[in-house]
Amino acid sequence: MGIYQEKMIIPVKNSYTYEDYARLPEGTPFQLIGGKLIMTPAPGIYHQIILMRLIEKLLFFLAGKDLGILFTAPVDVFLEEKETYQPDIIFIAKDRLHIIETTKIKGAPDLVMEILSPSTGYYDLKKKARVYARCGVKEYWIVDPEDKSIEVFQQKEGNFVLVHHVEETGQAKSILLKGFAVEVKEIFAPLQ
Repeated sequence: MGIYQEKMIIPVKNSYTYEDYARLPEGTPFQLIGGKLIMTPAPGIYHQIILMRLIEKLLFFLAGKDLGILFTAPVDVFLEEKETYQPDIIFIAKDRLHIIETTKIKGAPDLVMEILSPSTGYYDLKKKARVYARCGVKEYWIVDPEDKSIEVFQQKEGNFVLVHHVEETGQAKSILLKGFAVEVKEIFAPLQ
C-alpha cells in the first residue's frame, strides 16, 4: 500500500524526504512535515476570505516599492530534507530573491503568514513554527479566525518571540515591513 502517483505508488515509509515529496503529482494536497506526508485539504471559504484581505493589504502596501516579492499557497518552501511546506503567505526580500527556484523556494522566506484551520492548526503552531524559526524566517504571523486574533513573532537566536498579540480590535504591525499594519476588525469582518 502507498500513495498514488501517476501510475506508480510511493511506498509507505517511516520517513519521507524531499525526493519522495517531489515525486507526487503537481497539486497533490500534501506537505512534508517532519518526514511525514501530511494531507492538507483545501481551506474553507472564511479562510480564503481572510487570505484575500491580507493579500490585498500587502499588495497595496508593496505597490511602487521595490522591497521584494509576495507569494501565496500553494508554493513549495523547501527548508530541510524532511521539511517542505506551503505557507498561506510568503514574502521574500529583494536581497534574497536568489532562493526562488523554478519549482520551489529553497530556503527560509523573510516573512510567513499562516491562517489557522482545523486540519493544519497544530502543525502551524507547533512543528512548523519551530522549523521556521530554526531555519531563519525573520517574522511569523499566526492568524486565528476562531479567536479573531493575529500574533506576530520575531525570530531571535533560532526561536520566535511574540511581539504583538491583537484580538478582535487593534492593529497587527509588521517588524520587517516597516509601516505595514492591518486592522484586525477589517481582516475578520463578517461577509455582508
